[in-house]
Amino acid sequence: MNHRLMTLLLSAVITGGICFAHADRPAAKEDFKPSSINQPGKEYPQVNSERCVRARVVAPEAQSVLLDIGGVKYPMTKGEDGAWVGDSQPQDEGFHYYQLVIDGAQVPDPGSMFFYGAGRWGSGIEVPAKDQDFYALKNVPHGQLRQHLYYSKVNNTMRRSFVYTPPDYDKNTTARYPVLYLQHGGGEDETGWPSQGKTNLIMDNLIAAGKARPFIIVMDNGTWRMPGQDRPPRRGEVVDKVAGPRQAGPTASKRPCWRTSSL
Repeated sequence: MNHRLMTLLLSAVITGGICFAHADRPAAKEDFKPSSINQPGKEYPQVNSERCVRARVVAPEAQSVLLDIGGVKYPMTKGEDGAWVGDSQPQDEGFHYYQLVIDGAQVPDPGSMFFYGAGRWGSGIEVPAKDQDFYALKNVPHGQLRQHLYYSKVNNTMRRSFVYTPPDYDKNTTARYPVLYLQHGGGEDETGWPSQGKTNLIMDNLIAAGKARPFIIVMDNGTWRMPGQDRPPRRGEVVDKVAGPRQAGPTASKRPCWRTSSL
């Protein structure tokens, strides 16, 4: 391939912001199994031992269907039964957000559970990890994930957070625990760590194995707005109660992703 053609292709990818998978990639190994976070009774999406994802959706009237995962769009093929099936290239281990693109419309996969990420509710898939044992559901003492609704004087609105309390938390009301304030990633909300992050299972297993001291974890929604704002602050901005959000300067303090305290 000459340098001119390579430059044109790279420019198209960079400016368009979209990557399409190569149509001639090797066929995936046929040992696919349903994802562990599918809706009950749904066979798709699936993952194989090579960490490839396979999606299937029945859309007999559609003209084009793509599997969109990891910033790459993979073409899906229509069968005689009106179902479209397509595979991705190998994905990293762990949780992934994805969606289907049906005739240009970005839609969730009806086979997966829904998760909030990338600023929307959509599909997710779990690619089995070599170290998945540390977040597996085990027969150990379990703490609780508590939904906490509260009024914020700063935002002048009702808000929701999730709080993990360790096993035996309610047995001794005088006990004091360290507290971790755990922040979600960009485009996520307070459901991120409790749901796709499996915070409670990780903590239960660590405490049961004697690898962690029991402590409380608070998971709130970091996407917020001040009264009078027409949008939440973006990353790298600080908020002026009068002027609204502005870009953070060298002396501006930035909100930490997490911090610890004690009750």
